[in-house]
Amino acid sequence: MTDIITLSDPRVAAVAEDECGEPLVDVRGGGLRLDHRQSDDDGSFALLRSGALRRLVLAQRLLPAGVRFLVVEGYRPPDLQRRYFEQYAATMRRAHPDAAPERIRELASAYISPPEVAPHVSGGAVDLTLCDRDGRELPLGTEVNATPEESAGACRTEARGIAAEACANRALMARALTSTGFVNYPTEWWHWSYGDRYWALLLGAPAARYGPAAPPRPTA
Repeated sequence: MTDIITLSDPRVAAVAEDECGEPLVDVRGGGLRLDHRQSDDDGSFALLRSGALRRLVLAQRLLPAGVRFLVVEGYRPPDLQRRYFEQYAATMRRAHPDAAPERIRELASAYISPPEVAPHVSGGAVDLTLCDRDGRELPLGTEVNATPEESAGACRTEARGIAAEACANRALMARALTSTGFVNYPTEWWHWSYGDRYWALLLGAPAARYGPAAPPRPTA
């Protein structure tokens, strides 16, 4: 077992959903800087629920002058989430051929959420980092989306052994984001969410505010 609550934990799936109906909106409408490394054809990666975006904009105002959030990915369609999870689970099976299916699911969920409880699918999760006013990324210890294997565990938010500046930048992110209601997934310093099942479990909310969000309709 891991020493954190992973997204494969049955307690996450047991959280009720009370869908509030907030729409998906483009993060650029909130004046946030958007990175394009996870861009997709329909622009899903640039979307968040309106309530989550409002809180993210408030969090950015708490950052020091000259420091901004750089949004890497927000909403993720269910089919894409499923594909990501299955691909990484296959990697875990190759690395741990004797592991039981439940253990493979747990190992995979330290990096990619099971589709049925995925925060990104709800539109309430955002992967982000920090940058300066010109868009240059600040040191955070690893690249965004670094796997546990390639980062030797440094992708964990509370990882030891990362440089002091990166540690300070992670703490800066945490102060701003937690103050506006976000929670972090502790295996990924870049992943924060509001309103999803994981958020509800960690904060003791009676239900998640966001269920799975429908993908955006194609434009003509």
